[in-house]
Amino acid sequence: MTSTHLGASLCTFTKTWRHLRVLTPVQKISVWNNRSVGAWSSAVGHDHRRNMEEMLRRTVVPLPTYETREKTPPPADSCNMEFMNFYRNLGKDQKLLFLEILSKDFGVDHRGAADLAVKLVDTQHRDLATVLQVEDRLRYSLTPTYRHLLGSISRVDGGVKFLVDLRADVLDITSSKVTDSPHMRDLNSTLKSLLSEWFSVGLLQLERITWQSPCELLQKISQYEAVHPVRNWTDIKRRVGPYRRCYAFTHASMPGEPLVVLHVALTQHISDNIQSIVREFATLDAVEDTQKIKSAVFYSITSTQAGLHGVELGNYLIKRVVRELQSEFPHMAEFSSLSPVPGFTAWLQGFLSQHRKEGRASELLSEQEWREVEEVTGAAPGPPALDALRAVLTSADWLRSDRLTHTLKPVLLRLCAWYLYGEKRRGYALNPVANFHLHNGATLWRLNWLADISPRGMASSCGIMVNYRYYLQETSTNSASYLQNKVITASEQVLGLVSQFQKNSKL
Repeated sequence: MTSTHLGASLCTFTKTWRHLRVLTPVQKISVWNNRSVGAWSSAVGHDHRRNMEEMLRRTVVPLPTYETREKTPPPADSCNMEFMNFYRNLGKDQKLLFLEILSKDFGVDHRGAADLAVKLVDTQHRDLATVLQVEDRLRYSLTPTYRHLLGSISRVDGGVKFLVDLRADVLDITSSKVTDSPHMRDLNSTLKSLLSEWFSVGLLQLERITWQSPCELLQKISQYEAVHPVRNWTDIKRRVGPYRRCYAFTHASMPGEPLVVLHVALTQHISDNIQSIVREFATLDAVEDTQKIKSAVFYSITSTQAGLHGVELGNYLIKRVVRELQSEFPHMAEFSSLSPVPGFTAWLQGFLSQHRKEGRASELLSEQEWREVEEVTGAAPGPPALDALRAVLTSADWLRSDRLTHTLKPVLLRLCAWYLYGEKRRGYALNPVANFHLHNGATLWRLNWLADISPRGMASSCGIMVNYRYYLQETSTNSASYLQNKVITASEQVLGLVSQFQKNSKL
């Protein structure tokens, strides 16, 4: 933006700033309930609030003036440690109030920023050097007071990990809707910006996890695994053994702490079910036959730190691992994920319920498919058959019926294809796993029937899994097409299933 454009925008801003209000995928169970902040404050008590305010006045030093910003020493280590220890000893109720006070009373000097905005408008017709200096002053004035303390905490032992956990608490508070404070959202934005700088890809170390890795690291890899739970030590030994690879990003400020973990299966062909990967193994002392290794299948990627939500790590990890594998296996040509479809079953139940309510159940299945559902379930045609279908899908019992399994296969595959390809949020794939891989430039390549028949796989996605294939020469183009134009690149199999769904549903 040019200075002229900036000045025009600020002119409009300064006329109305007094009337403006600030307006505003760690997945964990929220610990906050829906009481108002005032109720939290009452529950904490006035004495505790005074103690918080006094402690913050001691530890959150005023932001240095613009002229002395390069010469002012950071807060003393004693301030950092006092802040960290005080916060760690707070209960859940107290943390909410503490963060509210921190974000509101030690944030941006809004009046000072507004005065500088007016000054910038007034200097638009002066020389460029003056304009640039006022712009720099304005940028500095938009720095929250607590930003200086947060930056200082990052330099003490354990400080970065503390800030990662602090942001996890902020995310949990804001996602639970216990408060809609714009100050809290600004605190989250500030923390995310800092963490994005500190955890940029150039500062991360790629580490291959093997059976010779420290026991503590192997234990953390096992505990963090969120996609396909590790059962025992033999299980983790196999997942880092022959025909398997495990990689993690680590950071010097958090030694021994994996940030994001990627599990890879080295196979002859792109796998179409998870059982062949996590249940069927070569012997632990097998020697890899490199001639049999033609595909790399990414079957699990797990972000371990809730506070790093929104900080891009997983996509960079996949790209780094691809380069590592290409170096180790120059002949390797196929790279693909084998991914779950979390949320499909829940979406499907809502989708079926909506069609029943609107009297459009007949659109979902062909006449022959409805007859087969009616015969197998004993339900009457129409809404009773749809209710029977919904009941069947609430458990995995339908797997015991070969006939019902055969009937449901084409139905569930085309519904899942539509869920992944057609259901959107702000123009992007609704399913978070699909959005992640499409963002990276992968192709929505193949839906796999009964690829995960574990209780978890059946409950979340009716046993269906997906291959997102990485054609290395096309990932940049695909990613740009998805991010800029919201276009999903998909295979003929997927597009064929989507077409079948649209034909049935008359879309």
